[in-house]
Amino acid sequence: MPENEWCKPNLDIFADTLLELAKNDRDILAVTADTRGSGKLTNFGKELPDQLVEVGIAEQNLVGISAGLASTGKKVFTVSQASFLTARSFEQIKNDVAYSNHPVKLVGISAGVSYGALGSTHHSLHDLAALLAVHNLDIVVPADNFETRHAIERAANHPKPVYIRLGKQKVKPVHNEKDKFEIGKASILKGGTDGAFICTGEPTSTAFLAAEILEEEGIECTVVSMHSLRPFDKKALIETAKKCRAIITVEEHCVFGGLGSLCASILMQEGIHPMFKIAGFPDAPTVTGSQQQVFQHYGISPEGLAESMKALLKQSGK
Repeated sequence: MPENEWCKPNLDIFADTLLELAKNDRDILAVTADTRGSGKLTNFGKELPDQLVEVGIAEQNLVGISAGLASTGKKVFTVSQASFLTARSFEQIKNDVAYSNHPVKLVGISAGVSYGALGSTHHSLHDLAALLAVHNLDIVVPADNFETRHAIERAANHPKPVYIRLGKQKVKPVHNEKDKFEIGKASILKGGTDGAFICTGEPTSTAFLAAEILEEEGIECTVVSMHSLRPFDKKALIETAKKCRAIITVEEHCVFGGLGSLCASILMQEGIHPMFKIAGFPDAPTVTGSQQQVFQHYGISPEGLAESMKALLKQSGK
């Protein structure tokens, strides 16, 4: 892992990468629902006005129009807040995009608790659960700038519909530039045989820091960036679970229906039973505060995750 400097928000990397790609490909379109500002697409609109479509605050129209454009061969990046894109437009995502097999690139911005103090109406803690229930829709949740850039580059020519989930805060890097990225292939960031953190999205760097804390205490943990929830790298999960006595999944999402539920289902069906915990948001009103304050409250901090891992390992006999 590089030095712990803060990098740009993944949302900025998305916008920069999309503009670079679109300058060389007139089929690439950005379609927004009054979100060119919040989606960091202001420069895109200024430099490539003919490649940006604004539909106003009408998320259902946003997805339907995007599906129509994609049906003509356009490479459509549909940008809106994750909380509204996946809830208000769920039927259009299901029928017009996924079931109709139009390769729209749905970009859910300011996901999870990125909006912090704006509260539960603006949090997106449901989107992965909802979209994992819809077949023919790939799902990618980048951890850092490296994964975001490569996810957007690959999404441009991805043959299937895909949902890309992005936050708005600065992030710490978990990759080096020499690393490889492939949709559907997990990234093993750190090795260890005591426990494992299986992560998706921005909390991946938090889990990496937790593993470093544990390493100082003689506890070796694997850290996996499971950036693709569909297609899912089942092999990486199983191999990790077989060598580790405790697993904690880490996600900026409700504990129901996301990464943790997916991992638990696979491991149970495979007959693999390490000590297991889902680090996420419980079935309760979400506390209000900044993203980091909310994370801290729910134990999604380096110290909180390290303590959770030590508790699991103690239960397993260490």
